[in-house]
Amino acid sequence: MNADTLTVVLNKVRACRVCRDRPAYGGPLPHEPRPVLQLTDQPRLLLAGQAPGARVHASGQPFTDPSGDRLRRWLGLDESTFYDEAKLAIVPMGFCFPGYDARGSDLAPRRECRETWHNKIFATRPSFDLTLLIGRYARDYHLPEHARENLTQTIQRYAGDLDAVRTARALVLPHPSWRNTAWLKRHPWFEDAFVPRLQARVANLLAQA
Repeated sequence: MNADTLTVVLNKVRACRVCRDRPAYGGPLPHEPRPVLQLTDQPRLLLAGQAPGARVHASGQPFTDPSGDRLRRWLGLDESTFYDEAKLAIVPMGFCFPGYDARGSDLAPRRECRETWHNKIFATRPSFDLTLLIGRYARDYHLPEHARENLTQTIQRYAGDLDAVRTARALVLPHPSWRNTAWLKRHPWFEDAFVPRLQARVANLLAQA
């Protein structure tokens, strides 16, 4: 059993240089590490994303980019509530910006993060009342039984019973990146029917905090 406290683990995460100095998968991180996450032992709502982008790497704060603007609209939260560590935890699958691929797109979250830190982090605190999973990498870790599914299938599976959004322990969301605008147009039910119920669930949960 992991005997470290959350504070101890977070201090280790914020000092981590594994991907830069001792990478296990591919080359080293192409820049100095800057782990970005938001976590205390208070919030009952967890946001599990992919990895910081370049703007977040520069700011050191999660979702300080257009994706964050769209995500906050989906959740019905203003910035002050979104960044309130007592109300919302943000633990991406990769803590540092992984860099760009040859096409200029963000690389996948570094696998070293998940293998080194995630189980240790979640062993230090109670489970969350609601976990929002953004994208495939978060889905695969938190819902491994659906790892072989197309992400759209999993989103539809967890949003299929809209009334169940009020009690679900986990909900799967597409990434709020502009790259998914076409997906949102093909699946208008997500913003028309699912998002209002998601906002009501989040508001109710935060009101109890």
